Amino acid sequence: MSDQIRQLLPSQASRPKIDRWSIGAIVIATLVVLPIAAVLWFALTPTDNIWPHLMATTFPRYLRNTVILMLSVGMLTAIVGTTTAWLVVMYRFPGRKWVQWALLMPLAVPAYVGAYALVDFLEYAGPVQTMLRGLMGWETSADYIFPAIRTRSSAVVVLSASLYPYVYLLARAAFREQSGAGFEVARALGVGPWGRFFRVGLPLARPAIAAGVAVVMMETVNDFGTVDYFAVQTLTTGIFTVWLQGGNLGGAAQLATCVLGMIVFLVVLEKFSRRRSKFFASARGQRPVSLTQLKAGQGAIAFVICLIPVLVGFFLPVGVLVSHAMDADQWVAPGLRKALFHTITVAGLAAFLTVVGGLFMVYGVRLSKRRLPRLLMPVTAIGYAAPGAVLGLGILVPLAALDNRFADGVLALTGYDPGLLVTGTAGVLVIAYVVRFFAIAQGTADAAFGRVSPSLPMAARSLGQGAGGVLKRIYLPLMRASVGSAMLLVFVDAVKELPATLLLRPFSYDTLATRVHAKASLENISEAAPAALMITCVGLLAVIFLAKAHKEGLQR
Repeated sequence: MSDQIRQLLPSQASRPKIDRWSIGAIVIATLVVLPIAAVLWFALTPTDNIWPHLMATTFPRYLRNTVILMLSVGMLTAIVGTTTAWLVVMYRFPGRKWVQWALLMPLAVPAYVGAYALVDFLEYAGPVQTMLRGLMGWETSADYIFPAIRTRSSAVVVLSASLYPYVYLLARAAFREQSGAGFEVARALGVGPWGRFFRVGLPLARPAIAAGVAVVMMETVNDFGTVDYFAVQTLTTGIFTVWLQGGNLGGAAQLATCVLGMIVFLVVLEKFSRRRSKFFASARGQRPVSLTQLKAGQGAIAFVICLIPVLVGFFLPVGVLVSHAMDADQWVAPGLRKALFHTITVAGLAAFLTVVGGLFMVYGVRLSKRRLPRLLMPVTAIGYAAPGAVLGLGILVPLAALDNRFADGVLALTGYDPGLLVTGTAGVLVIAYVVRFFAIAQGTADAAFGRVSPSLPMAARSLGQGAGGVLKRIYLPLMRASVGSAMLLVFVDAVKELPATLLLRPFSYDTLATRVHAKASLENISEAAPAALMITCVGLLAVIFLAKAHKEGLQR
C-alpha cells in the first residue's frame, strides 16, 4: 500500500524548483513599478478631494501651458533636428565634419542651465541691453522697447535648443540608412532638392523622426527647472505647488496621474503613427547616399543653419557661465565641494545598482521559463517615461510611512529612536534614480545579451558551469563595453536630474543640480556658474560616448 501511495506522489525531480533568477527578476520589476502604482492609488483614494476645485481654477491653465509647450517644442525640434540631419547627410560643405559632431553638444547642457544663461544674457543688466543703451544713447528702459524674457516663448526656445539632438540623432541615422539609388532615380526624373526631401527622404525617415519628437515631448512634460524659472505654470509645477505649498497629497497625485496619462498617450500615439510604416532594405545591400557638393554661398548658408542651434544650445549658455565663473573665489564657495561630493556619491551608487539590477533582471528573464517575468520586463521601462516629480511623489510617501513605522517599532522596543533610515538620508535619492533610469540599463543589457552567440553559454554549461558562472565568465567579459556605457549614461542622467532630487533630498542635502537651481532662483548666477559648468562637463562625457558610438557614420 505504501508503495502505491509513493507512486502517486510526485517525485522530487518532478517538483517545481525555486528559480532564484525568476524570483529576482519579478522582485526587481515590482520595485520599479511600485512608485507608479502608489501614485495611482493616492489619486484614486484622496483624503481631501480637491479635484473639483482644481478643475475650476488652476488645472485648465496647467493643462493648456503643458500642451502648448509640448506641441511647440516638438514642432521646433522636429524642424531643427530634421533639417540639420538632412544637410549633414546629403551635402558636403565647409565645416561639415566639425558641425555634425557639434550638433550633439547641447545634450551636455541641461535645459534649466540654458534658461538661467539666456535670462542673464538678455536681461536689463545683461550684455545685450547694456550694449544697446551704450550704442543708442538710451538711459533707462523707458527709452526703448525690449521683448519680455521670462515668457512661455522663451521656455520653448530653451527647451528646443536643449532637446533637438534627440531628433537629430534618429533622423540622421534614418537618412544614412536610405539607399542612394532612390535619390538618383528621383534626380533623373527631374525632382529637385526640395522634392527629394519631401517626397523621398522625409517619408522614409518619418518613423524615426516621430520617435525622436515623442522623446522630446516627454522630456518637455518632465521639465521643472526651466518652466519654474520662466514662471510658466505646467502640470509639473502644479504637482510641487499642490503638494508642497497646498499640503494636499491626493490633489498632487491626481495631477501626476494626468501627467502619466499624457506620457502614455504620447507613447501610444508614436507607435500608432508608424504601425503601417514598414520599409525594408534590399537583400543585396544598398548603395550609400552620394554627398552633393554645395557652392560657396550655399555651403555657407548650410553651415550657418547647422551652427545656429549649437550656438543657442551650447556656446551661449557655456559662455555666460564661464564669464561668471572667472572669479576664483566662486570655485571655493561654501557648499560647492560638498554638493560635488554628494552628486558623485549618489549618482555613482545609483548607476552601479541600476546596471547590476538591469543585468540580473534581463538574465533572469532569459533563463526563466515562466511567463510572468517576461510580461513584467517591458513594464519596468515606464520609470524612464514617468517625470521625476511623479516618481518623487510615488516614492517619498510610501517610504516615509514605512520609515516612521519602523522607527516607532524600534523606539517602543528599545527606547532608542533611529530616525528616518531611508527618507531621511541620501538613500531615497539612490532609489529614485534607480527607478527613473532603470530602462537605460535594462535596454542596454537586453541588447548586449542578444549580441552574444548562444553557442558560447551552451558550451560553458556543458562544461559544468552554472547560471552564475556563465554570467561571470562568458557574458560579462563580452558585454564589458555595453555595461560601462550604460553605467555612464545613468550616471550622467542622475547628475542632471532636478525634479525628483528637489522633492526627495534630505534637509540641507545639496547636489550640483539643486545648488544651481537654488542659486539661480535667487538671481545669483555667479555662485550657480561653477556647479552648472561641472554638470555640463559631466554631460559632455555622454556626448563623447554618443559621438564615438556613431563614429563610423559621422566620419563618412
